[in-house]
Amino acid sequence: MTTILLYSFTYLAFAVAAVLVSKKLGLGSVLGYLMAGIAIGPVLGFAGKETESIQHVAEFGVVMMLFLVGLELAPQKLWQLRHKLLGLGGLQVLLSVAAIAGITIAIGKSWQMGVAVGCILALSSTAIVLQTYSEKNLMRSPGGQAGFAILLFQDVAAIPMLALLPLLAAGHHHQSGPHTTNLLADQPGWMLAAVSIAAILLIAVGVRYLVPRMFRFISKVRLNEMFTMFTLAVVVGIATLMSLVGLSPALGAFVAGVALANSSYRHEMESHLEPFKGLLLGLFFITVGAGMNFTLLAKEFWVVAAITLATLAVKGIILFILGLLFRLPRMGSKLLALSLAQAGEFGFVLLTIARQSHVLPRAMADRISLVVALSMLLTPLLFIFYDKVIAPRGIVEENQERPQDVIEEENPVILLGHGRFGQQINSMLTACGFHTTVIDYQADTVEGLTKYGSKTYYGDATRPELLNSIGLAHAKLLIICISNLEHATSIVEFVHRHYPNLPVITRAYDRIHAYHLHHAGANYIIRETVDAAIRSGRLALEKLGINSEKAQELSEFYAARDRYQMDKMAEKYTPDLPVFANEPLLQAAREIDTETAQMMQAILRGESVEWQEDPESWTRLKKGLA
Repeated sequence: MTTILLYSFTYLAFAVAAVLVSKKLGLGSVLGYLMAGIAIGPVLGFAGKETESIQHVAEFGVVMMLFLVGLELAPQKLWQLRHKLLGLGGLQVLLSVAAIAGITIAIGKSWQMGVAVGCILALSSTAIVLQTYSEKNLMRSPGGQAGFAILLFQDVAAIPMLALLPLLAAGHHHQSGPHTTNLLADQPGWMLAAVSIAAILLIAVGVRYLVPRMFRFISKVRLNEMFTMFTLAVVVGIATLMSLVGLSPALGAFVAGVALANSSYRHEMESHLEPFKGLLLGLFFITVGAGMNFTLLAKEFWVVAAITLATLAVKGIILFILGLLFRLPRMGSKLLALSLAQAGEFGFVLLTIARQSHVLPRAMADRISLVVALSMLLTPLLFIFYDKVIAPRGIVEENQERPQDVIEEENPVILLGHGRFGQQINSMLTACGFHTTVIDYQADTVEGLTKYGSKTYYGDATRPELLNSIGLAHAKLLIICISNLEHATSIVEFVHRHYPNLPVITRAYDRIHAYHLHHAGANYIIRETVDAAIRSGRLALEKLGINSEKAQELSEFYAARDRYQMDKMAEKYTPDLPVFANEPLLQAAREIDTETAQMMQAILRGESVEWQEDPESWTRLKKGLA
């Protein structure tokens, strides 16, 4: 018992410390877990034989993750991915296996070894990639969708690979590993296929109709732990069934998740599984780091490094070319190449089978194991490279593919940015008969609006030459609706410097951004969420029993006090000083908040409040800080 507790504390403590440091440095949680494992195992030598056992348990985190991913994908959405799933995924696996096998054969190894190494290295890390996609909000991007389709196909492709590797053995009898229990191992192929299809259909239909009924029954019991236990039982049961028939547990979990994607209990299941998934995935990555053979790595560093880099390069090139062939944006193709170039956790399973089948000798299997681990270790760094280098340049490159429009018309209103904020303003003004010049820097937005019939010019409003050419000298009003905070502020500074008499209405992200815009010289600053928040507050008051007239009065009074507070705090705001380090600003905010609360409670009691917003205030007339 003491030993178990000691191991648990060691793994958890190192994980917490490493992930906190890694996140602080902007490296992501996955790299933190891997570094924690390296510290526990190769560096300090705390890890022992228990690492392999923990890894088998932790691999269940991948199963949970695929179940949760399936819950986010309704069948209709999955159908939309069919071309990427079969075409992109199928070609990636085939070409990667062929290329790696060809290189292996070219350096003097047998074709059986070549195919085995190709199968092992062709698969990518579902756990690392999907976890990182989720952390970086890349899942909905074109590259993220394509990457997910490839990973899903790889999970399916792993099944025939498991069957293929023993067949590559020349004259050796394959023994099932200690962790393998396949009831159909000695059955003919047609039976394997029939049972596999039956198992998948059973899971899809069973969970679709039985699980919601069980949840309805459990909800009557009113015990939260029963929801958790049943959700875990569903996932564990599916994984067990798939393992018994020799299929991928992750695939079965994904099918079950898709079947339940439209269920009203989807969010309930997500909330109960998410903590377990995070813990197990973290443990999995730790065991990968702890299991790295640094002795062999030190002895054959250049050999292992060369194989690792060759794997990343070969797979990356194949993925990039396939991305372009399937008409992904260049940025999406680059994301695909960098995120899926590594080998995956399933490579360790295939390695075990290859060794037990005597397809790969022990020495080569150890090298390939290091290659798999190192490529996984390098993946977070490739994501960082994408974030810091590829993505910023890619946005500029994609936009520069279209030349900036020549703007010849001069309208009284110039509007910069036609997103969710700007399009509402433009629609309102044009409906009233005012002519606007609309400029946006997203090429797809401009093209879409042109098709719709709304004249929009393509251009970068941060460039002084464009600002000088769009008729600011003759305009009556400039409206800035772009979402980039720094760019909005720099445009305000430029216009205030060169066109000081031109009224400027600008969108502010929040209160702090509003202060920055004020110091830059904006005339009218609109915080984008204030009106919606106050309306929501008014509705909340009504639902809490306050009559609509009183709620309206309170919301209007609060809005006036908020403008007053903005006025007073703007005077004390210092751009170079962090907000919470500016004590005079904080003190002013506290005093006004207290006064506002006292006044609003007095209004609620029906008492008269002697405070009126100054109609000549700087906020309302000179700057319009609303």
